[in-house]
Amino acid sequence: MIDLLVAARKDAGLTQVEIGVRLGQRQTFVSKYELGERRLDAAEFVTVCHAIGIDACDLIKRAKDSL
Repeated sequence: MIDLLVAARKDAGLTQVEIGVRLGQRQTFVSKYELGERRLDAAEFVTVCHAIGIDACDLIKRAKDSL
């Protein structure tokens, strides 16, 4: 799931810094969840998807389809 989230961010042409700004967080917040050092709860996941400009449900479906 995180790999898809990282790919979506990169596909959108966004940096970790830009996502951090959109979330009101530091770049390190983004780095930590992208590296698996921090987990996102469901609300944070939806918020991150929104900041990237993707639909959270679509990302979950893609993750499920890749199993």
